[in-house]
Amino acid sequence: MLKVLRTTWPLLLGVMLLMVGNGVQGTLLGIRGSIEGFTTFQLSIVMSAYFLGFLFGSRLTPRMIRRVGHVRVFAAMGSLISAVLVTYPVLPDWVAWACMRVLIGFCFSAIYVTAESWLNNTATNETRGQALSAYMIVQMIGIISSQALLNVAEPTSFTLFVIPSVLVSLAFMPLLLADTPAPVFQETGRLSFGELIRISPLGVVGMMITGGIFSAMFGMASVWGTLAGLSVQNISIFIAAMYVGGLVLQYPIGWASDRMDRRHLIFGLAAAGVLAMLPAAVLALPFVGLLIVGILLGGITNPLYSLLIAHTNDFLPREQMAAASSGLLFMNGLGAIAGPLVTGWIMGQVGPGGFFLFIGVLFGMLAVYAAWRMTQRTAPAIADTGAFVTLAPSASSVAVGAMMEEMGQDMPAVTQKK
Repeated sequence: MLKVLRTTWPLLLGVMLLMVGNGVQGTLLGIRGSIEGFTTFQLSIVMSAYFLGFLFGSRLTPRMIRRVGHVRVFAAMGSLISAVLVTYPVLPDWVAWACMRVLIGFCFSAIYVTAESWLNNTATNETRGQALSAYMIVQMIGIISSQALLNVAEPTSFTLFVIPSVLVSLAFMPLLLADTPAPVFQETGRLSFGELIRISPLGVVGMMITGGIFSAMFGMASVWGTLAGLSVQNISIFIAAMYVGGLVLQYPIGWASDRMDRRHLIFGLAAAGVLAMLPAAVLALPFVGLLIVGILLGGITNPLYSLLIAHTNDFLPREQMAAASSGLLFMNGLGAIAGPLVTGWIMGQVGPGGFFLFIGVLFGMLAVYAAWRMTQRTAPAIADTGAFVTLAPSASSVAVGAMMEEMGQDMPAVTQKK
């Protein structure tokens, strides 16, 4: 791990600063939008717009990199993000914010693709798994740290918009000044959607459902907190708790996934998610109770993302593993676009409890589908499955493709499993 950190620290430091900046603006907009008088549904459109831009960015960035190179894409997207962040308080209109969120989602997606290409190029076959783990850890640390910054100034001030803008600008310095050469971008092939869903129906459907859960968490938690009457400090603590849960529970769940039928684990986690969301949806829990729910929510959702990718990988030959990542992330992106919109509508109908109600329904859908899929075919032998590798749901197809190949290193060289 020390060798990995010595060679990748500029990139990892830059990614952590980016995640701090992104985490601040993601939470702040939900709070500030409520202060500006935006309705819950208007804010859901604003939050959903980020994931729409993110999806476009993941599809178009490879073409941009091939035309102008990594460094120019990196610098251009960073400049746009910094500009947009300080423009939000200048244009307090929900339509303008939605348009800016599309742009900022596109830019962050492009930056992740660029940064992950750099990381993948820097790592060797022996260190790639450690590099991906370090990448996931700094992402989580960045998001958790960002929530503390929300308490340094009032959400009505300009300061909280300036801070993420400055952090994003600083994020590019370590990488652009490092002596690591920019990689040659190599885009992987793609697997048709029909073939992917034939290979792993649970992986495809599960990725779409977890996209909706994650986007509801990431986009609407601050809107829920404001609607529920929580203070800015309590909102920031709740959101940090979700990511702490995701960071801590990845590893025991990953350990279990390498020793059992992953469909059983997917079913168990989704069912646990239903049980965790139910009291929060129907009861007025004290803040400590909400924190426990937040830890469980993040601790279930983040491992589920990696678990579904690992499950899909178990049914792929090695040469198709990286190609499958684009299709999986496309389905995840579709779910992510819908997540905030449906959450906002439900909260508008039933109140703050709708936040947990919607997430609980999604967990229930995943549990039912996983249970049904277990009746449709036998699981591969444990010895024929790849190792679980942790990755955050904000990763691009580059990191997911590299992760899938890393998972497949220990799998026997066999043809497509049925």
